[in-house]
Amino acid sequence: MHGNGKAEDRLDQGRAQGGAWAVRYRHGETHRRMTLGDYPALSLADTRRRAREVFTATAEGRDPAGEVKAAKAPKPPKPETDRDTVAAVIDLFLRRHASHNRRGDDVAAMFKREIMKKWGEREIQSIGKRDVIEVLDAIVDRGSPVTANRLRAHLNTLFNWAKGRDIVQANPLDGIKPPAPEKPRDRVLTDDEIRLFWNACDGLGYPFGPIYRALLLTGQRLREVAEMTWREVDGNTWTLPADRSKNGDEHVIPLSPEVLAILEGLPRIGRYLFTTTGKTPVSGFTRAKERLDKLMTEAVNKDLPEGAEPVTIAAFTIHDLRRTAATGMAGLRFPPHVVEAVLNHRSGTRRGVAGVYNRFDYADEKRQALEAWAAFVMQLLGGSPGDAAQITTRA
Repeated sequence: MHGNGKAEDRLDQGRAQGGAWAVRYRHGETHRRMTLGDYPALSLADTRRRAREVFTATAEGRDPAGEVKAAKAPKPPKPETDRDTVAAVIDLFLRRHASHNRRGDDVAAMFKREIMKKWGEREIQSIGKRDVIEVLDAIVDRGSPVTANRLRAHLNTLFNWAKGRDIVQANPLDGIKPPAPEKPRDRVLTDDEIRLFWNACDGLGYPFGPIYRALLLTGQRLREVAEMTWREVDGNTWTLPADRSKNGDEHVIPLSPEVLAILEGLPRIGRYLFTTTGKTPVSGFTRAKERLDKLMTEAVNKDLPEGAEPVTIAAFTIHDLRRTAATGMAGLRFPPHVVEAVLNHRSGTRRGVAGVYNRFDYADEKRQALEAWAAFVMQLLGGSPGDAAQITTRA
């Protein structure tokens, strides 16, 4: 029986095939024979239909028998993991490298927020300079130039690490400069803003209200305060262990009566002073800061005369509370080396060779400075140390 393609295409019932229908055709210069099905299980009508499909394929230059053989061939095992995807390499980087960095959690959060959705499933070798520039430019365009600079630095570290492990052959960050200039921040809250800030903390409730007040009175870093444990507090002293300190030095912070009043008013629901789960430190500071800004703005505009232009509070970050405390202590005539000791800074008199030989921690001087600063804040508020704890426990 002849097919509808080449003249030599034919369908027959081949006895050599053990009573099976087969089709003969030519692919290129090679003659092929392809079994269609058993006789009589496969009807003549179905056999002709299958034969027409074979002839159509041969007319298109395909090899139907070869395609069937390839489909039945065992497939190579699928790798257990896509180890070269950006997501997989970042995960390895965080475990092998960034986890040893005190800022490892921040790096992980930034990669998750800025990179994973865009590049996570791509092979890391496919990421080029243009991809990086597009991501950084988009962050600058949305009004976050400092975030773009930080991401560039973290990506540069990631790709250099991957290059050292022969995961990539080149670092696409080479030649890419920080996308935005940075000016040293000099924002310090005014006396009036300190009053607004303090009262707004009452509206936040636990845990953010007490945290923010403690940050202002101690001048310490947000993560260090947010991750405080009860074991670190002994009487009127808080000892920040070296593994939680930014510079790797154990840091002893004297607690003023005002700070102690805040701590005494905290609920005990776990090992952390500030927690909503009892198991992990508090998080969600971005939304809490937005609420704080709203409360401060509402308060400053509460008693404005009708028709007056609304008052806008100059933007500030939580880290500016630390600068405000340092500036306040300096304004109370405490010398720079004492303020540096309070902040646990390695600079000025505590830096380099001078820092190696000058190991005196200025414990008494730090206590005097912090107590004077807290008393000054209370004076601004027209209150007493006990007023520092007046924060409700609403979320």
